[in-house]
Amino acid sequence: MPRGSVVVLGQDDLNEYVRDQIAKSFRDGIRDAQLDLDYNRATGSAYIDFPKLQQAIGKPMGRMMSALLGGERRVEVEAHIRSSAGRAVVDVDRVEVSGLTISGAALDFLIRNFVSPYYPDAAIGRPFELAHNVDRLEVRPGEVRVVIAK
Repeated sequence: MPRGSVVVLGQDDLNEYVRDQIAKSFRDGIRDAQLDLDYNRATGSAYIDFPKLQQAIGKPMGRMMSALLGGERRVEVEAHIRSSAGRAVVDVDRVEVSGLTISGAALDFLIRNFVSPYYPDAAIGRPFELAHNVDRLEVRPGEVRVVIAK
């Protein structure tokens, strides 16, 4: 892309991309994924069967955890995004599983002990470089504007 240009990615296109990536990565365990965008915020939701998901990534859950988390659960994750000068930070503010809201210290504990070990490349709450000469992401209702550095 030419320097200084802006590429607009619509929410519908992003949802299609997310669903396609989930289908390629996880045959079982996730369905009805949805992404909703607002000013500097994104909310993702899906129905997740955690034991099936863990099986799909090759790390089956133990019997007790499978019994506790078995069956589909509606999961919603709300995050805010900050970016500038070729770097971004995504902070997870809230996770809701089957109506139970997890935030604050409990959410930090879950990310540190359950998400990070399985997904060590996930940069949650820490800066990461934006690829392809992207200067910043402007998240707005219904779209993400990708601004290429000048």
